[in-house]
Amino acid sequence: MEAQIQRYFDDLKSPIKEMKYEAYKSLLAVTEKEVDWAYEVWDKLLQDLNNRDNHKRSLAAQFLSHLAISDPEKRMLNDFSSLWKVTKDPKFVTARHSLQSIWRVGLAGVEQKELLINHLTDRFRNCAEEKNYTLIRFDIIQGLRNLYDETKQEEIKQTSLDLIATEEDSKYQKKYATVWRNT
Repeated sequence: MEAQIQRYFDDLKSPIKEMKYEAYKSLLAVTEKEVDWAYEVWDKLLQDLNNRDNHKRSLAAQFLSHLAISDPEKRMLNDFSSLWKVTKDPKFVTARHSLQSIWRVGLAGVEQKELLINHLTDRFRNCAEEKNYTLIRFDIIQGLRNLYDETKQEEIKQTSLDLIATEEDSKYQKKYATVWRNT
């Protein structure tokens, strides 16, 4: 791993908020593309999904989601359930940040995309009893839109539109549909 990347991970532990935030943004930017050091941090991030500190859980989920494209061994297929669990974290902000980034797993390959879409679809259909379920549904639709924007696969768009059509409250149906304007 390059020294700069290691420095970013070290800076995440800094007591200086600005330094932490810059490291966070830098790591997300670097992992927009495939990297060769994913497995050097993979197990630690996987471990951090269960950390007592919700910030560490959130960061681990976001970074693992980004690193899915750098996973030629397809570890994500086995580790996805641990990552998915954080989308239901007791701390809603942690759950939401995880849910908002998990769509990136779908960029890793066909199997990963199918696994992701199956989980997102099931969650959309069955989250009505969860607190803040309308935000969860919005994040799912937005995640599907993000995945569509990257892949241009019409079945992703259709899945999302089909989910929106199942929303019984017209106010929320309209809100979710706004995600698909301009396509």
